[in-house]
Amino acid sequence: MPQHAQNTRLCRDCDGFATAAITTGTRHHDGTRATLRVTCPTCHGTGRAAAVVLARTGR
Repeated sequence: MPQHAQNTRLCRDCDGFATAAITTGTRHHDGTRATLRVTCPTCHGTGRAAAVVLARTGR
């Protein structure tokens, strides 16, 4: 029988790719590229969405 995949909650903004390395176009003295690491502001670099807890407000 086939096994079902677990339903993981990925961040809807980054699709699980929470950190990106962006090159600045400059190089270090040893020849490597200078990069910046940018994390997703929604999930704060975890790649997973936070569980949303909804509270029901009534009269």
